[in-house]
Amino acid sequence: MKQRYDVLIIGGGMIGSAIAREMSRYQLRIGVLEKNLDVCYETSGRNSAVVHGGFAYDEGTLKARLCVEGNRIMGDLARELDFPFLRCGKVLVGNTEEDMETLKRTLVQGEKNGSQGLEIVDEDRLHELVPAAVGRFAMYSPNSGILEPFKYTIALAENAHQNGVDYYFDHEVTGISREEDGSYQVATIQGDYRCRWVVNAAGLGCGKISDMLGIKGYRIIGSKGDYIILDKRTGPLLPMPVYPVPSNTYMGIHVTNTIDGNVTIGPNADLVDNFEYYGVLQKNMDYLAESASRIWPHINRGDYIRNYSGILPKWVDEQGTIQDFRIEIRDDLAPHAINLVGIESPGLTAAVPIARYAIGLMKDREELKENPDFNPVRKGIIRFEEQSKEEQARLIQENPDYGEVICRCEKVTRAEILQAIHNPLGVSTMAGIKYRTRAMMGRCQGGYCQMRLEQMIEEELGKKETEVLYARQGSQVLMGKVRGEA
Repeated sequence: MKQRYDVLIIGGGMIGSAIAREMSRYQLRIGVLEKNLDVCYETSGRNSAVVHGGFAYDEGTLKARLCVEGNRIMGDLARELDFPFLRCGKVLVGNTEEDMETLKRTLVQGEKNGSQGLEIVDEDRLHELVPAAVGRFAMYSPNSGILEPFKYTIALAENAHQNGVDYYFDHEVTGISREEDGSYQVATIQGDYRCRWVVNAAGLGCGKISDMLGIKGYRIIGSKGDYIILDKRTGPLLPMPVYPVPSNTYMGIHVTNTIDGNVTIGPNADLVDNFEYYGVLQKNMDYLAESASRIWPHINRGDYIRNYSGILPKWVDEQGTIQDFRIEIRDDLAPHAINLVGIESPGLTAAVPIARYAIGLMKDREELKENPDFNPVRKGIIRFEEQSKEEQARLIQENPDYGEVICRCEKVTRAEILQAIHNPLGVSTMAGIKYRTRAMMGRCQGGYCQMRLEQMIEEELGKKETEVLYARQGSQVLMGKVRGEA
């Protein structure tokens, strides 16, 4: 038997880490069990990175309420946790009378939900906002924005850890049982843990964990979305995300500017039952480009630098209708277990309000004492390339490693890579370094810097070349030496 906790959170992605961070405000011993080797390898790191305004969800739903609240506090969170966030706005463009009626309904729904500043704009105003957009009119949401999902998730996790939360990677949960004293025993591939409270924040695995808790019957489907990433030269043509007129269940294929100056195209929405396959078919890329070109005609194959996909866990009823977030405690079936099911979009925007809502259910059943040592402030890795010339000179004078560029495309220095290798969570994968620094995310996608990163991980952490993993178990970067020592 391993350690005993007040709370074990199953799932260390954006939602699990938000819950861990918010729970660390109280005097609780908290552990996070994550099956992957980092906190952002699934849905948390594979999305559009858009901070939604809250107008796309039915009035009265948790999705609407928590999204609006998440949008409202995102600027404060970005300042506390030191992750990049830009409130750049968003437009939904239309051309037909039917489109106009849909946008008017969307605006009214948004206002009822509490979205601020929504307006219908004509073609001239649309082209002032986004000169390259195609449309006769649009709904403009000035409070929508974009962020860096990897760094947001990492910031939540690091702040939680800084406040005493233990993270256990490569700890897939295999079983949950309730003991005679009311505590839970949680079995993982690395051993067993005990706790008074369990939180199911397993994302794509939420249905499986819910079943283990004895709360059975949730039907979870995967909605797989593919994306294309465009070169940074396209960034100046897109000051804010451009969306088509939405349907009742799908926001459509859109174009999105990123915090770092790229443009992403997507997603489509294919229903899948394989939650581990992230390949992108050529026909899907062609479809994305063709569809998105109708609202933003600057998509050229020569600007493609990468594709990726993400899978959303959607809870549906027997008719296949997508349901609201489910955040519950079932005292009759699993007392002292907080069950989160179907946390999909707008989960990124709503992550911290979701966490606070879940903790509120816990506080209805148990008095929580505040942690007097809780510190909401976390500092991330300084991005050398974004500093002024004077600040860059000062950094190099203090630490010469800032003067050596490892990743040429993204201008990432040796000092930044070293900070990432020695990150607070102990993540040692190539992807983990990538997500913390943007090394290997540029035009050449690691063609220049990848093996330098691998060598630095070997040297800094004392690993053999066959022990360095790209992202997951079994993803060795090197399988051995090509030739023996001379």
